[in-house]
This record gives sequence, C-alpha cells and structure tokens, in this order.
Amino acid sequence: MTIPAALFRNAIDLNRYSNSVGRQVITTYNDIIIDAVNQLRTIDELAAPVKAARLRAILAQLKDSLNTWSGDSITALSTELQGLAELQSDFVTEQLRKALPAGARSAVNTVEISPQFAQSVVTTDPTQLNVVALSDDLYKSVYGVEALANQAGTGTFNLTAAKGATITLPNGEVVSKAFRGIAVDQAEQFGQVVRNGLLTGETTSDIAKRLIGILQFGEEPSMINRALKKIIAAGGQSTSIADNQIMALVRTSINQVANAASMAVYEANQDITKKYQYVAALDTRTSAICRALDGQEFEYGKGPMPPQHFNCRSKVVAVIDYENLGFTPPPEGTRASKDGQVDANINYSQWLKNQPRSVQEEVLGKDKVVYFNKLAEKHGARDAMAKLVRDDGSELSLKDLRERYSAIKER
Repeated sequence: MTIPAALFRNAIDLNRYSNSVGRQVITTYNDIIIDAVNQLRTIDELAAPVKAARLRAILAQLKDSLNTWSGDSITALSTELQGLAELQSDFVTEQLRKALPAGARSAVNTVEISPQFAQSVVTTDPTQLNVVALSDDLYKSVYGVEALANQAGTGTFNLTAAKGATITLPNGEVVSKAFRGIAVDQAEQFGQVVRNGLLTGETTSDIAKRLIGILQFGEEPSMINRALKKIIAAGGQSTSIADNQIMALVRTSINQVANAASMAVYEANQDITKKYQYVAALDTRTSAICRALDGQEFEYGKGPMPPQHFNCRSKVVAVIDYENLGFTPPPEGTRASKDGQVDANINYSQWLKNQPRSVQEEVLGKDKVVYFNKLAEKHGARDAMAKLVRDDGSELSLKDLRERYSAIKER
C-alpha cells in the first residue's frame, strides 16, 4: 500500500494546526503566570504582616485564574476539535473517492459528526459511564448484517458522542482532567517556589526570574522571531514544564480526533476497504512502538490506533480492496502522483525533493525550502523532512485549513 501525497501534506498541516492551537493556550497560561509574578515584584517594600497578607492574596488569585484558564481551555479545545473532526472526515472521504474510478465514487459513504462528539472526547470519562461504541464488525455481531445494511442504505454513518467518550489520552486520562491537573499543580508549585525563596532570602527579582525566565506579556513567536519551542525554553519553572505539557495535550488530542474521523470514514466503507495501514509520521523522534507498527496492515476493529503515546503524529490510511471491487489497481510497483505514475518505493520526502521549487514552497513555505534542500543533500530527503517536521514552528488555524481544503466542500 502506498500513500497519496495529499495524506502526507495533511500530516504536515495537522502538525502546523497543533502549533497554532497550542500557542494560543500556552500564551494565555503564560500571561496568567507573568501577571502573578509582576504582582509579586510589588511586595518587596511592604512590612512583614502586610507582605504576608498580600502574598496570600496573590496566590489565591493565581489559583482562581488558573482554574478559569483550565475551563476556558477545555471549551476552546472542544470547539477546535469539533471543527477538525468535520473537516478531516470530509478530507478523507474525498481522498477515498479519488482512489476509485470516476464511475464508482458515488458509492462512498459519508460520516455525520455528532455536535457533541468533540466535547465528549475532551470531557467524558468512560470509566464513569456505561459507554460502548460499536465498530461495524461488532454492530453486525450484535444487531445483524441486515441492520448494518439498513444503516448503510442511508449513505451516512455517525461519529457519535458515545464513540467520543471512548477516546482517552494514551495514559487513560481525559483531556479535561489533565488541564485541571496542570492548573492545580502549577498553582501549588508557584506558591512553593515563592515561599522557599523568601525564606532563604532571595529577592523577588531572583524569584521572578526563576519562575518565568525572560518571558513578557503576550509574547508571540511572530513578534520576536521565535518558534514556540524557543518561547518555552525562555521560560522558568512555572512556565516551561507546563507549556510542554500543554503542547503534548493539544498535539495528542488533535492526532486522536483526526485519526478517529479518518477511521470512521474507512469503517463506513468496508465494501471498499477491509484493512487499514498504520503509518508512522515523518519525525526525527519516532517512537519505538510506532516504528514497529509502521507499514503494518490490520482489519478494522482488530488493530492498534494512534496515538500510541503523547506527541504521536502517526496516521491510519485505508487499504483499497481493488480485487474484490473488480477494479484494476494501479500498475504493480507504481503509485499515483500529481505527475502520473511513479515508483512505489519513492516516499513523500523523495517525491518532494524532485518537485519544482513552486511545489516545495507550497508544501513547506518559502523560508523552509532552502533548508530542506540543503539537509536533503547532506542527509537524504527522508531525514531532511523528518527534522523539518519536528522543528517546524509554523502555524495554521482551523480557518486556514478550511480555506486550504475548500475544494472538498465544493464537490
């Protein structure tokens, strides 16, 4: 099974989308910590009893602000993930249609996304509910083939809130609980650092630097020419660790929802595809488990789903059952590309290396092309792309994605 170039581009787009969503949540969090630190700087000259009272007030306000931040972040992430689920299902449906001869494309079933799907992913703990989400195989076992056929006759399958409730982070935790945990832990840690510093005679200026490093209000990558990872590195004890945790939650959640939407489309079309392929992402730090799973094919409902770990970028891709469909597959040893048939062993990185600069700029952005080509000459195209994806701090919003994939909705 070979992977269409559009799906590799989609992986890069999702990485950039994660950067965009993560930056928004991180910037809001950092601003709360910076505000508390700036208030802390004002207590130096206060008398002891007043100073203690003022410190308690600052810590209490910080706790309340972080609790509000966690709630707002959960709501915002739910909204983003809902839009992503709808967009990704449309994108994958269109890719599945393009894999078929023109006369057979109308047979592809679509997936309807429940308005509560993403909220359920983010907030519902499946251990607290009697939730069972049935795959098509299980659906047939429980209700029979006729019931599944009746559902298929509508041309629409559902990605329901119940299915969303079964999706948890790789450690089994729910996203909302993870955000609340960050809020509680960081409020406690902030207070501990401040109290220890004052007891040992540190100045508030020294304590402030330890807490936030050199960060300032509303720090944006575009304003200071920094990638998000450099902003995280510039922070202190109360920002850097939490920022990395936030980014891991955002990236992992986006991967989960994108793959859930893709899988829902594939499972709704098991007359076209009987198996899916696990595809490890282009990444310089691909985990051992994803390396081992890369390229393996599984029947629906019987194999592993990414993410297998936090920050996972792996994807699932349908294996088209051309033989049973009675269609002629692409010639053996070749695969389709925008340039016609190319060697099946050429991966996306190698294909991109051989494209005109205009195509490279469309995929990577103008400022990345020279970097990519130099790395490719030195290390090979695959390693160059892996490093580029890992270090790519560029961003795409949900609006950007919708505009980029607008042709899907115009079909």
